[in-house]
Amino acid sequence: MKLLRLTLGALGWLALATLWFWAWHLKDPQLRFMRAWELPLLLGALAVGIALIWRLVRGWMRPAALSLAFAAVLMALCSEAVSIQHRAAVNAASGPMAQALGAHFIVGYDDAKNLRELARKGLIGGIFVTGRNVQGRSAAELRDEIAGLQALRREAGLPPLIVATDQEGGAVSRLSPLVARQPALATLLEADVSDEDLAQRAHAYGAQQGRALAALGITLNFSPVVDLRTGRAPGRWDLHTRIDERAISADPALTAQVALAYEKGLESAGVRGTLKHFPGLAGVHEDTHHFAGSLRTPVARLATHDWKPFQEVSKQSDAAIMLGHVILAELDADAPTSFSRKIVQQVIRGEWGYQGLLVTDDLTMAAAYNRGLCDATVRSLNAGVDLLLIAFDHDKYFDAMHCAQQAARRGALDLAMLERSNARRLQSFR
Repeated sequence: MKLLRLTLGALGWLALATLWFWAWHLKDPQLRFMRAWELPLLLGALAVGIALIWRLVRGWMRPAALSLAFAAVLMALCSEAVSIQHRAAVNAASGPMAQALGAHFIVGYDDAKNLRELARKGLIGGIFVTGRNVQGRSAAELRDEIAGLQALRREAGLPPLIVATDQEGGAVSRLSPLVARQPALATLLEADVSDEDLAQRAHAYGAQQGRALAALGITLNFSPVVDLRTGRAPGRWDLHTRIDERAISADPALTAQVALAYEKGLESAGVRGTLKHFPGLAGVHEDTHHFAGSLRTPVARLATHDWKPFQEVSKQSDAAIMLGHVILAELDADAPTSFSRKIVQQVIRGEWGYQGLLVTDDLTMAAAYNRGLCDATVRSLNAGVDLLLIAFDHDKYFDAMHCAQQAARRGALDLAMLERSNARRLQSFR
């Protein structure tokens, strides 16, 4: 009986610690699947916990346990209140500065109705269309939805929204079946053909995909993947990156050749592609969707090998470049590449002379979000990154936009950098 009481007591404290942890991370993107009912469920569980504590716990442990439970309740309510306040502040924003900041954000969505006012007021620069937006819907429905948002922009005298998606082909085909599923680009290498034929096939692949995307109203595709293949199997905790299943080749020259022809095919249909994920994920073992990641490959090796496809394709096309959330400590040990001013300005804008669009990978991925969404937002803008992607947990747009507004008010944003970035976006998407 004593052992049973000890076991139940230990389980009770573990349950209380779990609820406290849940309250602390109430709005974490990893818990987005519970967003619709997270607060009632948590408060209900805490209420049951408080009742059980009052009934079963004795002595000094009762006030200690009750204090933890009530602290969790207060923490959850504060988190909810802050979220509501940020959303209200952003929705109420207006004016040139709000539009200048909002133009940097590409946001995902569940219901396009929730985007209408943001689009009309210029508080977002683009939308991200993915699998949840096409399930059970026809191409005509999605096309009309996008066209309706663009009509709001025209009526307001604003530039068109950037409409982005993630249609790589193969495993990452977010808009299929509305867009015909194509095999991964790497499958083009399976045929024994000349370089000229390979380029023609890659161009045709991109053109076919581009026409299907353009027919829906898509203007920016987060493809091709120009990270190099590694030949190693995905790690146990590599749940989503799985770069060898998506990359074209281990050969930089061959990757660049296929990627450039594919990009030209996209552009022939009026869709811009995106080279990803700089500085390259071949040497990264962590899945940055869930964990912090580091790239330990020497910069000298990267410059002559992994970065060649990024440089070669960007020089000969209008492709954007997506910045990954990995730390390249040799150049900047303090920030992931996606918001490293040193890497963006010294390497990409400086040494390469690239003046095209830079877009972050999703800022709600753990490798960026866990370092502080507010810090990531402000540092990305000050680094000269043009587009900040908030796709998976789109509710976090309101927190990020609120941070940007607060930074602008206290003079913490590089306004000259923002102005140059705005010019790049307007030149790219008119």
